[in-house]
Amino acid sequence: MLEHYFIRPQTVDHVRNAWLGGPIEQYVAWLHENNYAARNIHSRVPLLVQFGSYAQSHGATSWDQLPDYVDSFVADWVQNHSQWCRNAADRRCVENAARNPVAQLIQLMLPDHAVHTRQATPNPFTVSAPDFFSYLRQERGLQETTIGHYRHFLRLFEHYLERIELTELQALSIPVISGFITECSLRLGKESLRYAVGVLRVFCGYLYREQLITEKLARSIEAPQTNVPRSISWADVRHLLASVDRRSAVGKRDYALLLLLVTYGLRAREVAALTLDSIDWKRERLLVPERKAGHTTAYPLSPVVGEAIIDYVKNGRPASQMRALFFRAMAPYRPLAWYAISQRAAHHLRRAGLQVSRAGSHTLRHTCVQRLVDAEFSLKTIGDYVGHRSPEATEVYTKVAIETLRDVALGDGESVL
Repeated sequence: MLEHYFIRPQTVDHVRNAWLGGPIEQYVAWLHENNYAARNIHSRVPLLVQFGSYAQSHGATSWDQLPDYVDSFVADWVQNHSQWCRNAADRRCVENAARNPVAQLIQLMLPDHAVHTRQATPNPFTVSAPDFFSYLRQERGLQETTIGHYRHFLRLFEHYLERIELTELQALSIPVISGFITECSLRLGKESLRYAVGVLRVFCGYLYREQLITEKLARSIEAPQTNVPRSISWADVRHLLASVDRRSAVGKRDYALLLLLVTYGLRAREVAALTLDSIDWKRERLLVPERKAGHTTAYPLSPVVGEAIIDYVKNGRPASQMRALFFRAMAPYRPLAWYAISQRAAHHLRRAGLQVSRAGSHTLRHTCVQRLVDAEFSLKTIGDYVGHRSPEATEVYTKVAIETLRDVALGDGESVL
């Protein structure tokens, strides 16, 4: 496989004669099987030869010792290759470019010695509230994606407490929490801020239950006012879909993604969870697993959606043993993550020239729900259709009846008196 990428026999001999020559050749075969670009292989092989020489020259005598030399090698690499860096972000790019191939090689050689591409960060408040995340999993039954949101906002809260030098949770108070919420409001959208407040409520409720604080702070933590849902008109939806170039594999994939989001009001996470088995072609049904309310929903399969999925599966989806429906368009071919789906929706909304506050997958979900509200379906029916856990989640869409208000604006208003 080395001869496929390196023309000069001397180069191939140099790689094979290296201490890690055999594993490197296996790694090149793995890269080839996962459709990595040739330029990536050309840059990674010399780096890995250097890593082998570095580890051997610093005392490594067997391959199972290699994980011990990763950090020092990466630090040395960054020092020698970061002259062009302008800031910390540039240095992280250089570090990742060295760490990722080494980690992949070691994972291939030593499956039981995983080397993480980034340092694992401990959960926030591991010392003062060590069992909180177990509580979220075991008692509240939250999914890992939701726990990830808790981890993110509590890490921000932990850093805030460190900055104001509050070291004991017993000293928590409403003014302290309000200061944190005020600081967050300067950089978070209203929905994210509301989520952060919800996380704090749960956390403070847990602290009180475990007698880690003596005051019921959760009751006094108020969420900000809910924003009016963001949506676009159906004419804008048609314009959005027409703007997708379906000649490419990416276009075929994104067109199917957008149709699923706006037709069924799915969340990005739900689209990411779809597999080839989610399409029941015989009964013409779409099965959406792991909804927020904890159940699977079966929808009639729209012909337009079905045709878009068929076009992508036949002409755009990379060959893979995995059953996931949607994949990355570049190597390594992996199932598309939920955040990538939201990013693709935002990309096409901006590209179509549609001005939307915080564009993303939820824009199309809101558009689907708003269309059902305008069609005067009951809130119960709408909530069941889009997988809302509570009626309150659907009621927010009644705050604005877009089509009705448009009629009032265009007419004389007598019909509503």
